[in-house]
Amino acid sequence: MSESLHLQAHIPDSLVGQRLDQAMVALFPEYSRNRLQTWIRDGSVRVDGNILRPRDRVYGGEFVELLSESQDETPWTPEEVPLEVVYSDSHLLVVDKPAGWVVHPGAGNANGTLVNALLHHVPELSLLPRAGLIHRLDKDTTGLLVVARTLEVYYALTKQLQKRTILREYEALVNGVVLAGGKVEAPLGRHPIDRTKIAVVPGGRPAVTHYWVIRRFSAHTHLRLRLETGRTHQIRVHMAHLHYPVVGDPVYGGRVRVPAGASETLITALQSFQRQALHAARLGFTHPVTEEEMEWQSPLPADFQNLLKLVLS
Repeated sequence: MSESLHLQAHIPDSLVGQRLDQAMVALFPEYSRNRLQTWIRDGSVRVDGNILRPRDRVYGGEFVELLSESQDETPWTPEEVPLEVVYSDSHLLVVDKPAGWVVHPGAGNANGTLVNALLHHVPELSLLPRAGLIHRLDKDTTGLLVVARTLEVYYALTKQLQKRTILREYEALVNGVVLAGGKVEAPLGRHPIDRTKIAVVPGGRPAVTHYWVIRRFSAHTHLRLRLETGRTHQIRVHMAHLHYPVVGDPVYGGRVRVPAGASETLITALQSFQRQALHAARLGFTHPVTEEEMEWQSPLPADFQNLLKLVLS
């Protein structure tokens, strides 16, 4: 199991002029320089809120924050697994992830992940942090992900993510009838009792989700949601916090809710939908090299579409 890690420090005058990775070794001697360099490269380290490179120099007085999760050390290996690529050039690619696919290898999932497939299709990704993945989706969330193919593009896209200029829009079917769109602004962190869960907690990391109603049903609502931040399980936890949990969510969804007078077909469909009805439907950003504004859309997967039809009937 991964563990959440949150470290903070200010750069003292004694470290002025040193490389960031060298300064962090002095600040956090319990971690190796290689491990600290990895965290810096994958965007887990912020210096006055900015993502820097390991070789960048420090000037003294900066606030350094490390937010990460310790990862399983199993080597990542290429695997010939089918991969749906919706866009590719020499700088980046965009993939459409199906349900049931873990993004990164880890404990219990050393093989058959999205990263294993990416390393087979684009071997040079082995040289990049997180195999070039800029963001991730939960195992049973479907939809679009962007992957950098060079370190320069990786840093540029990570910077866009930090500045909240990457468009990440989702569709979800939630329990309950949502009367109007709105915004959830509630900090997220590890659940105080069940450490495998995320929860709204005082002092957690800032998290903002916007949502709009696409269509209301008798006991459910089809929503469009946009991430302003991208915390672990953010949409799932925020909607559960509003008492509109995502249908099928095995962790935050609670008991299956069946509308009054539902047909046996709908009851069976709701009870057998064993994943969160959440889809990353729209992705957009500025291409780091061409500076072109780019956007992609992914249709709802078949199981989600079928569920919507049954809820409507």
